[in-house]
This record gives sequence, structure tokens and C-alpha cells, in this order.
Amino acid sequence: MTERDHWFEGLADHLGSAYLRYSFTKGTAQEVGFLVEVLGLEPGMRVLDVGCGPGRHARALGQLGIAVHGVDISQAFVDLARVDAPAGVTFERLDARRLPFEGEFDAVISLCQGAFGLAAGGGETALDPDGTVLAGIARSVRAGGVVGLSAFSAYFQVRYLPETTEFDAERGVAHEVTTIKDPAGSGIDADLWTTCFTPRELRLLCAMHGLTVEHLWSVEPGAYRPDPPDLEHPELLVVARRG
Repeated sequence: MTERDHWFEGLADHLGSAYLRYSFTKGTAQEVGFLVEVLGLEPGMRVLDVGCGPGRHARALGQLGIAVHGVDISQAFVDLARVDAPAGVTFERLDARRLPFEGEFDAVISLCQGAFGLAAGGGETALDPDGTVLAGIARSVRAGGVVGLSAFSAYFQVRYLPETTEFDAERGVAHEVTTIKDPAGSGIDADLWTTCFTPRELRLLCAMHGLTVEHLWSVEPGAYRPDPPDLEHPELLVVARRG
């Protein structure tokens, strides 16, 4: 893997701990509490957190006695996540498109577009780069294990498309130019690319990679609930099981 392997790395390097100032990161406790229940997580289980960022979900699960290995392509985020991490919680710099695990985990999570949903953009031309991420996630969980995955909703994105965002209808990718600030408040202009999905696409992708969808809900950060898919929530949450 090269020193810089993904367009997101430069953004993460600039953001550092300022990432945790964004409002969408403030609902960790609610999200983890919901996931523990619906995924059936218990102390002693092994969980892989793909695209863990600074480790907020992994650390919260670790405080419940769950062993978590968080992976992220940003070394800056991995370094932040490792600071005072709970016992049994580890972090590693890895590219989610090249996950090396084979049936090693009881559950895998990938939340808040930490990896799944960020594979397109930055010159990426592959037809389905996010499918590559999902394939690695499916390989990583044991037979009978469970996956919790969130993704941007194409319905919501198109319905409430901001003026600062362009939507590529052919590829289903939203492109935004925005200003991001480091911990000292210094800003830079940055390009963000996010793949958006319909519920049908997510079901088909899961089936393609040996995952059976048990639940698919419309959610928003900090408010994970079993709401059916709609046009009013920015994200979709999938709960699927490997056969």
C-alpha cells in the first residue's frame, strides 16, 4: 500500500481531532446501544470496525467488554483512536478495499461512511468500488456472524440536494466541495465523494456477497431506530448475516 492510497487521507490528516466536533459524531452512545441489541453483541465477542475513524464506536463497544479491532486508511485517525483505548480494543491502518481477514470476527460494523460509501471519487473509475469493500467485510465475518452497515440514502440525497453538491445520476455518487477546519481552526477547501444507495441496491449487493439481509431501516446519526425505508432520513442501516 502506498503512503497515500485514498483521497480521504489528506482530509483526515487535516481534520485530526476536529473530526469529532461535527454534529454527526455526537450520537455514539445511542448508536452503539442500538447496535448491541440488534446485532446481539455480548462481552467476549470479537468485532471488526471497518473505517473506524478516530475509534468512537470501537471504544464505546470496548467499554462494554467487547473485543474490537478497528481499521482505517488514515494513520492520523488510527493514532488518535489508540490513545487510552480500552483493554481489548486495537487499531490498525488498513485499506478497506484490501481487508485480509477470513472469518475471524463474530460481527463486522462499518458506520457513518467510514469506508463503505467512500470508495468512489478521487479519480476512481471502477464500476463498483464499494462492492469491493463489502466483499471484504463479508469475508471477515464468520459463518453465522452478523454485519451492521450504514450508507447514504440516494432517495434523501436527491430529494434534498444541497446547492453545494453535484449528484452523478449514472454512478450514484454525490460530490461536494466544502471547507474543513483543523483543530486550530485553519480551513482548507476539500472535495468529498459519497456513494448513495437505494434499499434495493443494498439488498442485491449483500446477496451478491453471501449476506442475507435481516433488517433494513432508515436512520440518522444519533437516532438509530427500526424505521422502514423512507425519503426523509439521510442514511440506511443494514443488518445482515453471513450464511
